[in-house]
Amino acid sequence: MSKYELIMPKMGESVAEATITNWLFEVGDQIQVDDAVVEIATDKVDSEIPSEVEGVLVERLFNENDVVQVGQAVAIIETNQQSENSESLEAIAPMTPEVEQTFEVAKETASEPSSVSSNADRFYSPLVKNIAKKEKISQAELDTIVGTGKNGRVTKKDMMNYLSSKSTSKPTISKEVVKELSFNPQTEEIIEMGRMEQLIATHMTESLKTSAHVQSFIEVDVTKLWNWRNRVKDNFFKSEGEKITFTPIFMTLVAKALREFPMINVSVNGNQIIKKKNINLGMATALPDGNLIVPVIKNADQLSLLGMTKAVNDLASRARNQKLLPDDVQDGTYTVTNVGAFGSLTGTPIINQPQVGILAIGAIRKVPAVVETAEGDFIGIRHKMMLSHSYDHRVVNGAQGGLFIKKLKDDLEAWDESTQL
Repeated sequence: MSKYELIMPKMGESVAEATITNWLFEVGDQIQVDDAVVEIATDKVDSEIPSEVEGVLVERLFNENDVVQVGQAVAIIETNQQSENSESLEAIAPMTPEVEQTFEVAKETASEPSSVSSNADRFYSPLVKNIAKKEKISQAELDTIVGTGKNGRVTKKDMMNYLSSKSTSKPTISKEVVKELSFNPQTEEIIEMGRMEQLIATHMTESLKTSAHVQSFIEVDVTKLWNWRNRVKDNFFKSEGEKITFTPIFMTLVAKALREFPMINVSVNGNQIIKKKNINLGMATALPDGNLIVPVIKNADQLSLLGMTKAVNDLASRARNQKLLPDDVQDGTYTVTNVGAFGSLTGTPIINQPQVGILAIGAIRKVPAVVETAEGDFIGIRHKMMLSHSYDHRVVNGAQGGLFIKKLKDDLEAWDESTQL
């Protein structure tokens, strides 16, 4: 027998620690290679630590909600194979009768035949297999369940949701599994806030306490931009294999405007204003579960429109599929949120600390408008939208805040319809 230490992995250059959020195995459980043993989280990104060996979990070195430094061992797995970081368990502690008994139970459980199994496309943890066995879920049925875990893995929550929605006429969940579900017999439903919701709530509340929020609004005629995108989008998809939306165009022009208004690309530390050399644009992105995350496009002012489009699509896709890395959500200097994606005309977003500004992009609408020409004014159908700029009035005055979105308006309305990607 030998000991394998499960190590808190390095998750990015600027990430030194993570929080234990959920243990997926109990002491004495049998663990297979690549089983996710524990769920961890930084301030934005959730992840898992998989096992590189097969064995039995003999010790969990931290509790849930403990903060662990990168490189520290979080658990000990006993394995029959010698690994590079292995040493004899007996050198650490003598085997107790209780642990020996737990090992025997684990061996018996591991030896029981399972009706479902992992395959090349789908990995199932022992916990998921156990639930499937108890609930008499076939392999074919299990393979249809959508997984929301890392890399599309089916989690316990996915199984619970599937079982609870499987039948509305009568309960089909066993007593053992029902114990895992929260249940409130009252007329009101009590929903515990998840970890990410708690973090967002705290972050937003602290931002309102910290910054003196002021908003400026401006209406923009984006008819030229609308027509240009309609003309190029099909050819772009054929050549690049992905869509071009309005978001990368907005991000490109925001980065350009920040170069002209560098005192908006700052942060505040006490009585000091920290002027940022890099323009790193945060892009507020909605997740499938309704939460929000803000991946960051680094050095956005150095990207071409094509490069910005690919960066926006990549981060949005990885955000929705829970594949962002901790570095992907670090070091933003200004944030853009597209409230128009949900039909909102405009909004007053809260500043993402320690930044001093955030731009809300409203929905593009087709409206009647007065069009000025050399021959006179007339009423025409135009595509218009609202921009809303929230900024920290401690360091950004009304002139700066207003001129910043006036610059965006001018650039959007002067869009060159011959622009090439």
